[in-house]
Amino acid sequence: MAQHSPTHILPHETDTIVLGQALAKGAQAGDVICLYGDLGAGKSVLARAFVRALCGADTDVPSPTFTLMQTYDAPNFEIIHADLYRLENPHDIIEIGLDEVLDDAVTLIEWPSRMGNFLPPTRLDIHLAIAANEQRRATLTPHGTVWESRLGQ
Repeated sequence: MAQHSPTHILPHETDTIVLGQALAKGAQAGDVICLYGDLGAGKSVLARAFVRALCGADTDVPSPTFTLMQTYDAPNFEIIHADLYRLENPHDIIEIGLDEVLDDAVTLIEWPSRMGNFLPPTRLDIHLAIAANEQRRATLTPHGTVWESRLGQ
């Protein structure tokens, strides 16, 4: 269970980008980052910044809405960017192979609630919301001692 959930106000899109870049700096193989939020809350912006921080600023990072998963080769591990919005059943993650990459890659998951009981117990949940004046708010909730330790720093 999470011990603390720091909240960050993100007044501009660049602030969401900075958050994605900061998370990428400490990324390790096996990390799972779940991105929650309504359409337009900044999930793809954060994921794109994360990938580009590790793979290069010119890396093409399309939304995986239709492909469901995109794979990127970072220097020390693969990055999987998944968008599960179109999944109808949690068991579909087995069909697309998402369950097979969670231990070895860094996995960014948009619409993670579609995974149901397949969500890994050790993960970082980021809840993005549109706050007043179109600002974004990001609440980070660590699950597992690894994430609690990292966020505590």
